[in-house]
Amino acid sequence: MTVIAKNKKALHNYEILEKLEAGIVLTGQEVKSTKQGHIRLQGSHVRIQGGEAWLHHAHISKYRHAGNLPDYDPERKRKLLLHKKELKYLIGKTKEKGLTITPISVYTKRNKIKIEIAVARGRKTQDKREVIKKRETQRKIHRALRIK
Repeated sequence: MTVIAKNKKALHNYEILEKLEAGIVLTGQEVKSTKQGHIRLQGSHVRIQGGEAWLHHAHISKYRHAGNLPDYDPERKRKLLLHKKELKYLIGKTKEKGLTITPISVYTKRNKIKIEIAVARGRKTQDKREVIKKRETQRKIHRALRIK
């Protein structure tokens, strides 16, 4: 498993409740571009529409050697491949107040491109500060123990 891209901002802005793995439908040139690491997940999100999961606003740059692609949209919506049980679970979770589905990372698994999505709850500014304080104190403790 090779991680291609991570959405670090999502880990900061959301409290992750549960993670799921999904396949993603891409064109041939998008696969090549993604494997080279030309994908950006910042600002992207997952929506359930018509009983299917769609990834919105994920930017996949045009493949350099693809030639002339006049109508290529790097931020088009892309279908996610999930089992029916997982889709029903996600539909139920999106109906709950305050929960959202956000992409966490994109990686390869057995030559397939997979995306890790998470059911998440938005953090308030105060919660973000508390998480940063806890992380800093843990880092200081770890450094102090390592030095001795």
